Amino acid sequence: RPMTAAQQIGWWTKDEPLKTKEPWTQEKRHVHAQSEMTKFVDDMLIMKIIIFGANGAVGSECVRQAITDKNVEHVTTITRRPLDKNIISDKHTNVIHTDFLDYTPLLNLFENHQACIWALGISQNAVNETEYIKITHDYTLAAAKSIANVNPTMRFIFISGMGADSTEQSRFLFGRIKGKIENDLVKESGLKEIYTVRPAGIIFTEQPSNKPWYERAFTPALHVFKVIKPAWVITAIGLSRTILYLVKNGHHATLFENQDLRNIISENHLLE
Repeated sequence: RPMTAAQQIGWWTKDEPLKTKEPWTQEKRHVHAQSEMTKFVDDMLIMKIIIFGANGAVGSECVRQAITDKNVEHVTTITRRPLDKNIISDKHTNVIHTDFLDYTPLLNLFENHQACIWALGISQNAVNETEYIKITHDYTLAAAKSIANVNPTMRFIFISGMGADSTEQSRFLFGRIKGKIENDLVKESGLKEIYTVRPAGIIFTEQPSNKPWYERAFTPALHVFKVIKPAWVITAIGLSRTILYLVKNGHHATLFENQDLRNIISENHLLE
């Protein structure tokens, strides 16, 4: 019968490597076994990912990083309008969906994916309060509940932001509503594995054309903060790779402030 992965690794570590004359110590065998197991799991980890908000600055970077990741088999983006033409890959499919309170047409899709990245959002300055709550809270919770109905073990990565207030008492609309949806995802969605990331100032390699002028104007200040207060900034590439790390590996923590995200980047060499 075919050997299991563990049996294969045990067999590989019985003999010393061909290119060395030194016999293996128990410690060397243990290190080699761990290395081979990591490679085996890494090669076997093939995932299908759904990304909401792929027309946004962060969502589009998540798509670009995902389609180049060898562990991602396919990326499905769900958007209200077609994606920019610069995202072209055999690993990518875009699905147009217009009602973000009703996901019935997408249930079969939800069943066949292992993770969802929720990057859909809007600035509180771009719409009125009612519309902001609907987009930030209602759309998100409706999607999470629909996913949980057919695939409750799907990993769900919610992109929140620095300043989200878990007490829901912030005097800022952003802080209150982001904090509320973070809480409601855990309490009401039915999903078993939810990770919330709270990035601070995001530095983009290329300034997204769809960002409002006041956010683009703040970009030079972010480069200053990168030097004097690095815990307050993160690159878009670093953020998206950290999100993909959580998609593929999960984590013992569920809430990640900006410094936590930076720690994952450095500990796992995600920018090398």
